Amino acid sequence: MRTILVASDAPSVRAEVAATAGRPDITIREARSGPAVMAEVAEELPDLVVVDLQMGNMGGMAVCLELRLEASYGKLGHVPVLMLLDRRPDVFLARRSGAEGWVVKPLDPIRLRRAITSLLDGGTYYDESYQPLSVVSLPVPAGA
Repeated sequence: MRTILVASDAPSVRAEVAATAGRPDITIREARSGPAVMAEVAEELPDLVVVDLQMGNMGGMAVCLELRLEASYGKLGHVPVLMLLDRRPDVFLARRSGAEGWVVKPLDPIRLRRAITSLLDGGTYYDESYQPLSVVSLPVPAGA
């Protein structure tokens, strides 16, 4: 039985993740704040933490950094983190905090399910939604 800890202060986000990730072989636990996440992880190490970047008390980046810090000195085991981002520029924060994956909102079940499955299987998931298009530079004609 695998365990996923879903952390958000928004009930709708917790419900959406739980509905998408829910399977008979997965137990969903919930936390409403960063400190609650830390307490839950200390009590029983989950297989995955899905954390909302924007939580009122200790947001997703702080939670991820704290999990990495505590794992670095052996207080907690390593747990993969999937961060739910509000906008594309927040990818920088997810990378800096050491998250194994991220999904940019609005959430959809297909991307979210792929991300959760990938992280539970030991992989990563980097959502490329809303990524700016590359600009192709064309050669400038001579004499222009």
